[in-house]
Amino acid sequence: MLTLRRSEERGYADHGWLQSFHSFSFAEYHDPAHMGFGPLRVINDDMIAPGRGFGMHGHRDMEIVTYVLQGAIWHKDNQGNDARIVPGEVQRMSAGTGILHSEFNQALYDTTHMLQIWIQPAQRGLRPGYEQKGFAEADKRGSLRVVASPDGREGSVTIHADATLYAGLFDGDEALEVPLDAARKTYVHLARGELSVNGQALKAGDALKLEGESRLSLSQGKQAEVLVFDLGA
Repeated sequence: MLTLRRSEERGYADHGWLQSFHSFSFAEYHDPAHMGFGPLRVINDDMIAPGRGFGMHGHRDMEIVTYVLQGAIWHKDNQGNDARIVPGEVQRMSAGTGILHSEFNQALYDTTHMLQIWIQPAQRGLRPGYEQKGFAEADKRGSLRVVASPDGREGSVTIHADATLYAGLFDGDEALEVPLDAARKTYVHLARGELSVNGQALKAGDALKLEGESRLSLSQGKQAEVLVFDLGA
């Protein structure tokens, strides 16, 4: 079964310095039909103005993945981590028993565009943790590169959840077809560009849920950057 959700159907919040689209219920946006998908709980598509950001705040019992599309985000937390995340890098923060952190766009003129992803952990009460890695564009070109996984395989960041995240870049004749485990869920989020997914034409911000499907087909990309989630039921 394929379920298409267009970008404009997402929740939206305009805070002046922050414009955010919510794929699932978040903060003041509540939609009982979109509370999550398997362990995937949040995809926030954020545009952060220069010199602005999120002050120190807390999380617990959540695997949080940051994926930067444009600009940079500066992260600080009470575990001693102080890092800058740029396009091509993936950050994983395990909130576990509790963590405090801040995220700022320290640029003078450039807007930061990023996706913040929350995934429910397989176990609560974990020790807080942090990881950040870069992934070459060539490894994602016309392919799906694993960037986050439960076992950290192929150099991906490790998330403590029944979920694996892949990133891909598709343009022109680049195409890919991969088998799926029909007993699991697959969620496709198109971060930018255009892409055909199992025959469905997606544009930036669109998403496709796949349930009971045995294959994933990606083609007809136009400067597409796509995230694919393999999720437990």
